[in-house]
Amino acid sequence: MSDTVAAEDTAEVSAEQLTRASLSRQVLLERVPLAVEEAVRRMVAVQAQQPESVYVGLASRLSDFDPAAVDRAFQQRTLVKATLVRITLHAAHRDDHATLRVAALPTLRGAAFDKRYFETGRDPAETDALVPALLEFASSPRTSTELQKWLAEQLDGEGHSRVWRALRAIAPLVHEPTGGGWSFGQRPAYRAAADTAGPVRATAEQCAAALREVVPRYLAAFGPASVADIAQFALVQRSRVKGAVRALGDRLVTLRGPDGVVLYDVPGGRIPAPDEPAPPRLLPMWDNLLLAYADRSRVIPPEFRQVVTRVNGDVLPTLLVDGKVAGVWRVLDGTVEATAFRPLTRSAWRGLAAEAERLMQLLGDREPAMFQRYHHWWRRLPDGEVRILAG
Repeated sequence: MSDTVAAEDTAEVSAEQLTRASLSRQVLLERVPLAVEEAVRRMVAVQAQQPESVYVGLASRLSDFDPAAVDRAFQQRTLVKATLVRITLHAAHRDDHATLRVAALPTLRGAAFDKRYFETGRDPAETDALVPALLEFASSPRTSTELQKWLAEQLDGEGHSRVWRALRAIAPLVHEPTGGGWSFGQRPAYRAAADTAGPVRATAEQCAAALREVVPRYLAAFGPASVADIAQFALVQRSRVKGAVRALGDRLVTLRGPDGVVLYDVPGGRIPAPDEPAPPRLLPMWDNLLLAYADRSRVIPPEFRQVVTRVNGDVLPTLLVDGKVAGVWRVLDGTVEATAFRPLTRSAWRGLAAEAERLMQLLGDREPAMFQRYHHWWRRLPDGEVRILAG
């Protein structure tokens, strides 16, 4: 293995080094023995739009992964599931919930009070005023149906479904575990999370301070990265990111990427040599490795980007070979089926088969299939080599 170069010792970083840095910091160069809570903290947060993604993503990174530990973390509320960065559901450590939510709050409020909301004829202040009563009602877990029924009783006239959509974004609610193979079923339940989510209505300075905390956390987990990359991960305005970077000053180091773009990093951030081995992995849907950059070419070859990221935003489960997306996979009829978009070596196929065997062990009796509702995308895949890896 080649020597590692520390971020502050170099002014330029190659494209290959950026790929290896992302893999290293996202725990994809080698599995490590971490508790699931600490692993989630190291990754900042884990996409949880599909609940099984949390389990598959951690299984790809942890050497002694026990899915029951994820169940316990959600039950004991050391991990929380909530709408956070990129206005999507993420699993986060309870100690990070407030920081992530408050940093994203301007974006969350912008999404809540959009054109569809204003078609109700309601002022945002009217919906803000509902939040205290909503949180009191949700101090015990409530199903979505119960909350919408409660809301309809508070409102006169139509439009309560759009108000509920806004409240889900702005109110400090988390998803309550409902059981099943992956802790959360298809019908969500919610509870108030004022103890972990920070202020209901944060000031501009509170939001800016939270973003200043998120930036170095993001860089430690995904860097080196540009202002555009940071803004993409958090889905915040680039002007807010620039302000945070300026305020952080010498707490960050500056590098230059292969195209001359300015990159930022934390001091001592690991940048492996470009030839460090990157073993094959099976990544879940919406893995943040694929979503955390404005320039996704560091992990997704440009010719594959629109294949794995569909027009509606679905991001398919992917094969990672030598650090980059090389195809997709799915569980089909009790097997793990892989479709490679480019020729792979025998060694790569063997590594993918070993990963598929680990995945089958994870499935166990939890669920006979995963991501099944997204199989319709396979009808639109380009030609590729299809193999059954396990099962």
